[in-house]
Amino acid sequence: MNYVWLAIAIVSEVIGTSSLKACAGFTRLWPSVVVLLSYSITFYFFSLTLKTIPLGIAYALWAGAGTVLIALIGFFFYRQKLDAPAITGMALIVAGILVMNLFSKSAAQ
Repeated sequence: MNYVWLAIAIVSEVIGTSSLKACAGFTRLWPSVVVLLSYSITFYFFSLTLKTIPLGIAYALWAGAGTVLIALIGFFFYRQKLDAPAITGMALIVAGILVMNLFSKSAAQ
């Protein structure tokens, strides 16, 4: 269940962060509500995750996956360009997450 909670935290954080652009500095009501609700869900489920997954591992997964997903949303929905260094950086983030989870003893509790 711990990775399900982490996935919910990641998805809700991505929704909240994506909605930040639409809320225009909290001047638009419904996108602002989505941001506040999404971040509330994010922190609740992330706190549940921390009961079973070490902080460093959970945060690395959350931040890394969130960064890659936000970059992809920016590319597909906001027409932001991703150049070769950006794509390489995202590949390194994914590789780092895999190394931490597959090979690091700190991932086990």
